[in-house]
Order: sequence, then C-alpha cells, then structure tokens
Amino acid sequence: MMNWSTKIIRHNEESRIGIYFEKNAEIIAQLKSTFEDFRWSQSKKVWHIADTEENRRYFGMPTISDLLPSEEGMKSLENFKRWMRSKRYSESTVITYLGAAKQFLIYYKHKSIELIDNDDFVYFNNDYILKNNLSASYQNQITNAVKLFFKTVQNRVIDIDIIHRPKRAKTLPNVLSKEEVKKILETPINLKHRAMLSLIYSCGLRCGELIALKIKDIDSKRNIVLIKNSKGKKDRIAPLSPKILGLLRTYFKLYKPVTYLFEGRIPGAPYDSRSLQQVLKFTIQKAGIGKPVTLHWLRHSYATHLLETGTDLRYIQELLGHNSSKTTEIYTHVSTKSLQQIRSPFDDL
Repeated sequence: MMNWSTKIIRHNEESRIGIYFEKNAEIIAQLKSTFEDFRWSQSKKVWHIADTEENRRYFGMPTISDLLPSEEGMKSLENFKRWMRSKRYSESTVITYLGAAKQFLIYYKHKSIELIDNDDFVYFNNDYILKNNLSASYQNQITNAVKLFFKTVQNRVIDIDIIHRPKRAKTLPNVLSKEEVKKILETPINLKHRAMLSLIYSCGLRCGELIALKIKDIDSKRNIVLIKNSKGKKDRIAPLSPKILGLLRTYFKLYKPVTYLFEGRIPGAPYDSRSLQQVLKFTIQKAGIGKPVTLHWLRHSYATHLLETGTDLRYIQELLGHNSSKTTEIYTHVSTKSLQQIRSPFDDL
C-alpha cells in the first residue's frame, strides 16, 4: 500500500492536487504512469496533478459535488439568504449563518429536508461537531443557524434545547496600560494612521465603526462623534476630546477626504479594514510591544481606563453601545485600581 497524503494547493494561479510522500522511485513511477500531467513544483517542493473530480476520487478526496448540498438544499439556502436580507441582518451574519446551515445540509444531502428531525441534529452534533473537536463557539453558531433556518424556511421547529449547549469560555478582555497605548499612538509617522488609531482609542470604537464614519458625523461645535448603525443597528454618540479634535483638523487639512472621514486610495471610498489591521501590526512591531495587539484591544483599553478613572459603569455601557450591563461589567475584572489597594499578606511576613 502506497503511503502518501494529498491536499489542494495553488500553483501558478491554478488549483492543483498536491501529493506528499517520502522520496520513493516506485511511487513516482506509478503516479507518472497513471497521470499524464504529474509534475514536480520546485517552488513548493511537491508533486502535483490537475484538480479534477476524477483525480479527487482516485485519492479518496471530497469532490466538489460532495461539498455542496442537494439541489433542494441549495434552493432552501437561497430562500434563507433572501429572508435574512429582508429582515436587515448584517451581511457578516448572513454569511456566517448561510455557511453554518450549508454545512448541516451537506451532511444530510441524501435526505429530504422535510424528513430531517431532532434526532438528526443530535446525531450531527455528536458525529460531526464533537467527533471533529470543533470549537464551542462554532457549535453555538451552527445551532443558532439551523434553528433559524428551519423556523423561517421550513416553518417548523427543530428542538435545539435537547442539545446541551457548551458553556462559553469566560475569557477576560485584553487591556494595554496607558503607557503602552501612548507608545502605540505616537509611533506612526503617517498622520492618517495616527489619527485612525487615536480615534479608535479615544472614543472606544470598533474597527467597522471607524471606517464607516463620514465627515458629517464629526460635530466639532458640540465636541461629539455620531456613530451610526453600529452593532445591533443602533446609533450612539461619543465625546471628542479637544486633543483628538485638534489632530483630526490637522489631518483633514492635509488629506482633504471627500465623503468618509478616512478614505483609501479611491476618493469617496472608505479605508480598507484589512489595511488598518496591517497598520497596527506594523506599528506594534516598530513600537517594540511584544503582545499580539488587535484593534479591539484599544477599545477594551478605553473602557478599562475610563473605569479606573472613576467613570460610572452605566456611562461606559452607553459609550460602548452595549445592550446589557453584564457585557460592560467584564471590565471590572481587568481594572487594577481596586486590586492595587489590596495589601498582600506576604508583605507582613
């Protein structure tokens, strides 16, 4: 029996099947006689062949048709997508729920959707999610998607409550010290980059909220920024410090944006979120901060620093746009103000 493994690779902008094995003249001879386009990639150091349905079947790999639901399933997913968009679900939620429901329907592609019941979901949970050691968040995600799919498209209820949902891990938000934040914000030479990172921290913005800001959302007379249609389809306002307003005025005079406050290479189009993430990645490297800082760390740090300076938790909840006070209360667990006042019994030894 030949000992090899396969995976799909990209080679010269083409999808190919990479075949991995220890150097073996017998295997090479067999594959050369079987596949006309069996080739060696010097750059990737792997033998490869065309990515076709026939070649995938030869190696026991899932074919493209295996990765799609039945025709009935595809039509149902299209209806599911139209329903979510008609209800104004965010595009990211539409994509997430579609992908989760699609995976469930692929698993039962040979069974009519009308015949799928609670027992099928229990089996899917055990045989697919748990067997493949998929994350608890993915399990909750696919559970919610399947429940909504059957309720809206099939007009019937799958009793999700019979599945024991995994408990969410109670992780604490990552927080930077004020000194670390200052170092990050002072590092960029580029004025636009500095203004973007500074505004995220100074107003506790999400990345998507920042790049969606338009020039008219900055009210310099009232010293506020209007954050429209943020998470949960809500508007909110955040105070603008005189310091950040001065930085924004300097930036505006230099860059002269057209529509959005921060625009990319195309005038009138918003800045790309991936580019901003790369800006932060380069900044923390240059600043010498050895932590995997993300843009959301700046928002977490804003909330924690407000709490440490005595701001009421209810105001912080409003500033962050949280629906529940429980979401905001997590910052009490990372604030060090009260902890620093506790005297360790070690000091009395």
